[in-house]
Amino acid sequence: MTASEIRPLTAVRSFPSDFLWGAATAAYQIEGAAREGGRTPSIWDTFSHTPGKVFAGHTGDVAVDHYHRFRDDVRLMTELGLGAYRFSVSWSRVQPTGRGPVAQQGLDFYRRLVDELLAAGIEPALTLYHWDLPQELEDAGGWPERPTAERFAEYAGLVADALGDRVKYWTTLNEPWCSAFLGYGSGVHAPGRTEPVAALRAAHHLNLGHGLAVQALRAALPGGCQLAVSLNLHEVRPLTPSPEDREAARRIDAVGNRVWLGPMLEGAYPEDLFADTAHLTGWSFVQNGDTATIHQPLDLLAVNYYTPTVVSHVSHIAKGAEKPRDDGHGNSEHSPWPGAGDVAFHRAPGERTAMGWPVDPSALYDLLTRTASRYPGMPLVISENGAAYEDEAGPDGTVHDPERAAYVHAHLDAVHRAIAAGVDVRGYFLWSLLDNFEWAYGYGKRFGAIHVDYDSLERTPKSSAHWYARVARTGELHPPGNV
Repeated sequence: MTASEIRPLTAVRSFPSDFLWGAATAAYQIEGAAREGGRTPSIWDTFSHTPGKVFAGHTGDVAVDHYHRFRDDVRLMTELGLGAYRFSVSWSRVQPTGRGPVAQQGLDFYRRLVDELLAAGIEPALTLYHWDLPQELEDAGGWPERPTAERFAEYAGLVADALGDRVKYWTTLNEPWCSAFLGYGSGVHAPGRTEPVAALRAAHHLNLGHGLAVQALRAALPGGCQLAVSLNLHEVRPLTPSPEDREAARRIDAVGNRVWLGPMLEGAYPEDLFADTAHLTGWSFVQNGDTATIHQPLDLLAVNYYTPTVVSHVSHIAKGAEKPRDDGHGNSEHSPWPGAGDVAFHRAPGERTAMGWPVDPSALYDLLTRTASRYPGMPLVISENGAAYEDEAGPDGTVHDPERAAYVHAHLDAVHRAIAAGVDVRGYFLWSLLDNFEWAYGYGKRFGAIHVDYDSLERTPKSSAHWYARVARTGELHPPGNV
């Protein structure tokens, strides 16, 4: 950060009047009701019930029971002054086998949720896929197989037919990098497979599913709807300026970012990605016309950001020292980075969240400005940003979390600086609305603005939630103070 970019933290930043202030969740993490209304198991049901896969054997069977408590949760959103709520649809709740007719009870739940949001003046922002593939489709091969992309497009059309008259914002996929490379590469996410070629095949078919789904949505939705994809773009930084470390950063950028941005926004996969992974596959699963199908016009590019990615070549590890393996995505002897076996990951010094992730809002600014420079004219939205901390209710029942407020303040300041630099950022969704099932970490990590007692399921807005409510209502970024 240059001297000209340093601004006093006490200053108030005003955001555009139409800036969208929201919070985000995901179906499996909050809904519960795993066996109600015709819902069948997803890959996360199977994974979480597999011994040793999730912290303390936790599952999402009940989660935070949003399925039965959604009206109360919408009232809490109203108290927080949210203008929008980003949620995901459980595919196996709506289409239990992943193919064929819908389960009306499942669709009715989302109809009620959307109606409740609209009645409260909150814009629903719907994500079609947040990692919970119907188990029956995984049994047929999952995302590494082409038919899964075709089934996803059919599912997208069914949801659009049911909710398209009331939902303006539609996102196809959330973080397909995690679905492909944590699910099929390192195995730390469902379905827990450790097959590098399957991970690359999954990446392509997630891309293809996105393109086919956009086509299905455009055909079913009325004009004025906004279509997006949500990518956890990695702000990749070389440990040193050396050519070897810059090469390491290029490799991670290829398999972390450009594997999605290339076909989705440019109509082609990066040639260097093909070269990096040629020892694994010849990419023959990419058929003629696929990249044209993937390259569909989007109204928004949604970006999820938490922490930067710092890498080096393994030659820069001290002699005799173990190669750093922890990239912030869980420990596994299997890498989620095919084609990058000679890359080492590093965590920057300084403040960290409860996840062990370094706090660095400058990387969000760099990510936004770099993305806007590469794709001018593409509006951006922050679809996830937040932090986990060790939140505990005090004797009086209140939950004070000044660290979270400080984290969000610093990152919103980075967003404001990006807007001032000319980046078209349309909104910000805090992750997460509620403490919830945090994937392989179970209920051991709390990201929520609202504290959940996992025994009673009582909800208590944390002090950061009250601060964020003021920001959302006024559109002004006030210092968090002693929240």
